[in-house]
Order: sequence, then C-alpha cells, then structure tokens
Amino acid sequence: MSKVLIGIHGLSNKPEEETLKKWWEEAIKEGLKKNTGIQNPKFDFQSVYWADVMYDKPDPTPDAYTAAKPGAIKTYEESWLDAVREETFSWGGEILDVGKKYFGMDRIADEVLQRKLKDLHRYYTNPEDRNKLRDRLRNAIIDNQSKRIMILSHSMGTIIAYDVLREMGETHPRLEIDHLVTIGSPLGLPHVKYKIQEERNYVRTPSIVKKWSNFADKRDPVSFDVYLSGDYAPNSDGIQVKDDLVANDWGGIHHKSYGYLRTPEVSKAIRSFI
Repeated sequence: MSKVLIGIHGLSNKPEEETLKKWWEEAIKEGLKKNTGIQNPKFDFQSVYWADVMYDKPDPTPDAYTAAKPGAIKTYEESWLDAVREETFSWGGEILDVGKKYFGMDRIADEVLQRKLKDLHRYYTNPEDRNKLRDRLRNAIIDNQSKRIMILSHSMGTIIAYDVLREMGETHPRLEIDHLVTIGSPLGLPHVKYKIQEERNYVRTPSIVKKWSNFADKRDPVSFDVYLSGDYAPNSDGIQVKDDLVANDWGGIHHKSYGYLRTPEVSKAIRSFI
C-alpha cells in the first residue's frame, strides 16, 4: 500500500501555497539526510493550505527556509527537571481548568485569543471559516483514504487536525490514520480543551488514530503545555499521545515549523513511516 504525508500549517499568514509546500519538503529532507543518513529521501507529501481563508494575500516577506548551521540540529537531552516540569504542568492545568469553570477565565481566554492569536479566535468564533479549514483537511484525507497516512500538523494546524479526526471517527469509522504528529501544539491550553469538550464532551485520542506523537520545544510560547499525555485520554484501542521534547534550532523563534520538521526526533518518526 502506498503512503502519503499530509501536512497542515499553523498560525499567521504564509507565503504562497507552492512555496510553503516546497519549504516544508526541504525541512523534512534536510532532517532525514542529517539525522537518519538518507541522502536522497523520497516521499509523497501533500500540503493542506488554509492561510488564504484568513488573509487576502500571501505574506509578501515570508521568513524563507534556510539550511541549519553546522551542528545546530541536536537531539534534546531530557533532565530530571523535565520530569518536575511535567508534574507541574499537569497540576497547573487542573488549577486553570477549575479557574475557567468558576471564575470566568473562559471569557478572559477569549479576549487573549482575540489580541494575540487572532486566527485561532476567528476559528472558534466564525463557524463558516472553521468549516472551510476543516473541509480542506477532511477532503485531503478522503482523497488519500486508500493509502497509509501520516499527518504532520503544526501550531493551530494541530487543532484543525484533531477536530477533523474526532469528527471522522464518527463519519468514517473504518478509516485509519497510521500516525498523527503534532508539533508546536496549543492543544494543551485549557481554553482549547474546553472548546473540544463543548463539541465532543470528552477529550481523548481520536478513534481512527493508530499512533499519536507530540513534539514540543519548552521554549515555544504557543505550546504552553508541552505535555499532552496528561490531558488527552486514550481512545478505545488504548492509543494515547506520546510526548517528546525537542530542540527547535530556528534562531530565536522556537515555534517555527521548519525547525521542528528537521529535529532528529521528528525525522526518526517520519523515517519509520516512509
């Protein structure tokens, strides 16, 4: 059976569709070459582009893809402090959840999203645009349902991917997604989890997902909670998200998709699929 990588981008305006697709492919290839030793990686990559729904024109001055500096791509070395942080995030998330329920933090979160994460605020408040974004990924999956599928999702794209896969678990229960990869994801934010609960009642791994890997840089401000395993219950097959910390080398912007896509940890996940 043939295989396909389906990528979906994240927040903010983007370059033209073909340019963004090319740069994602370059990042994946660079990671595979440097981290797994594949000198001429070949794979079927399809990009789900949605920036044109939110913006009238592509970004005229995008942050162009550039190869990493020698020695910049490194495997993240976890320490005992990471275990402490994981417990702290889990406990802190519970406190935030209670605050949203009893002290009006849900309203505050909406205001913060409107100021800082405008695309995400629009996604949650504009049903027409939300459906357009979901349709694009849903259609890409349906078009490739005869293939083995890995979904590479970044930033807000991880929310779109999660929502679509939960929905397709009901509408296409026999469909299988081999591997869901989330990078730089805001799925751990309490407000995002509450939006999921409003629609689906239960926060868990989508039923059609056979493996879910979450990669995050703890310096990334968008993936505020880098540990999703304490937030998302397993699906009926016992599949639960596996968290993996990485070091995003993209300068001082530790949220950039290109930096994530060429980390050793993400490269190995892609290599095991292709």
